[in-house]
Amino acid sequence: MSMAFEREPDLEKPKKLPPLKVPAPDGVLPYVGARNPMTRSNSAHRIADTFATPATGDVPQIYFFESEGEYAVSLEAILAPDLYGLEVQLPAFRYPWKHNKKGYRDHFFDLRLTFKDGFRRAVYIKNARALQSSRVQEEIEAIFSSMPEDFADDAIVVNTDDYSRAYRDNLRRMRYVRQLHAPDHDLLVEQMARSCNYWFLEQLVRQVPLPPAKAWQAALRLISRGVLDANRDAVINLHSHVWLAA
Repeated sequence: MSMAFEREPDLEKPKKLPPLKVPAPDGVLPYVGARNPMTRSNSAHRIADTFATPATGDVPQIYFFESEGEYAVSLEAILAPDLYGLEVQLPAFRYPWKHNKKGYRDHFFDLRLTFKDGFRRAVYIKNARALQSSRVQEEIEAIFSSMPEDFADDAIVVNTDDYSRAYRDNLRRMRYVRQLHAPDHDLLVEQMARSCNYWFLEQLVRQVPLPPAKAWQAALRLISRGVLDANRDAVINLHSHVWLAA
């Protein structure tokens, strides 16, 4: 007895879906990058967030990030007191590339930072494994040498492996407490930090005439501004060693 089986049709490769679009709600400026990186990925972690900077008139604006690393670099930049504006996915420019038929490629810089003194810095972001590749190093050299003079005042390479998970978590917490404006608390903690003895953050918090949670938040804001410092590759908590940064 023989049995006939119908062959199941080959599964079609799923179609590539267009990038996600995030409409700007009331009171938020829309995304303005030259390309939308919010495609589906099984490996990269796409992120959308809002930041308010002096360049946006302190109005929140939507930003898209192609990876957790890009987001971490941007968070650190946003916390810098001398930052004026943040741009992502900049307009492309062409650079020579001998390894394809066209003989060129187009590059969209990941970030461009504008500081309050007008200085502009383009940021190229990759992980350590990619940066070890001779092909990537060749590409970086071609990109940097082809960057238009009016695009930025300088360009740097950032290794995302420098941002450990604890470092990234600390940046998120710093950003959160920075939104809890309490300049009088910050001043009180700074004055105490400059006048009393302590080794651990808990010892400093105990000496501040504020509720412990408020004193801890103020201390974390001071760390984010570079007034105090701590090991950012370990989760910053009451048991962290802290010191005056200047």
